[in-house]
Amino acid sequence: MTIRTILVDDESLAIQGLQLRLEPHEDVDIIETCTNGREAIRAIKTHKPDLVFLDIQMPGFDGFSVVQGLMEVEPPLIVFVTAYMDHAVRAFQADALDYLMKPVEPERLAETLDRVRQRLAEKRGAEEAGRLKEVLAEHAPEAAGAMPDGMSDAPASNRFEKLINIKDRGQIFRVDVDTIERIDAAGDYMCIYTGDNTLILRETMKDLEKRLDPRRFQRVHRSTIVNLDLVKQVKPHTNGECFLVLDSGAQVKVSRSYRDVVARFVH
Repeated sequence: MTIRTILVDDESLAIQGLQLRLEPHEDVDIIETCTNGREAIRAIKTHKPDLVFLDIQMPGFDGFSVVQGLMEVEPPLIVFVTAYMDHAVRAFQADALDYLMKPVEPERLAETLDRVRQRLAEKRGAEEAGRLKEVLAEHAPEAAGAMPDGMSDAPASNRFEKLINIKDRGQIFRVDVDTIERIDAAGDYMCIYTGDNTLILRETMKDLEKRLDPRRFQRVHRSTIVNLDLVKQVKPHTNGECFLVLDSGAQVKVSRSYRDVVARFVH
């Protein structure tokens, strides 16, 4: 899988430095470099890259203006690269995949590219399944009807987020989903519990569920999601309800309408 990439920075030395750091990653194909925002918008619309490394502070159109200029097209994955940490919150609000500080550290860059590969694999897997279903619908309708809707979800283990960026108290926290114990909803906000910390994420329960592996993260109440890997005990309660005891000692009630979640622990 080749990652078609565009680099955008008004400093030629910054572009050269990033090119050198990307050289060891043989699947990264740098198809264009741009020195300002207007060039970047034209290049992205023309070449339709998979990935753009985008500087923020540039004369004229800055990095955020470039993102806005792509509203009418399917945007590539965006990784902001900047010398200024104070843009981080706005960068993630712009749905950036990542935010790298100059000079870019090779280890940090490798981590970012792993996330890029994961996202692209998910997207391309879904596209391939969609094309297969179209072909089957035309030439073998019965087979298309038997094709499971979730086929595009494979491989399931690679579809979901490994890290979640959470803006809380003016900072960006990068939370490993393996450490998330439970999630409680409060309107359009989520309380994320990691055992030793509690963070607030502005996102709906429905949207957050899509980002988490359902084989591990299950809703046990209308407003609660639990990491099933961190459940150590099930305590029966009245009226068909029960409590899940988590590794931290916290207890979460399972409502009757979500009893099927508990079945996997008692069979």
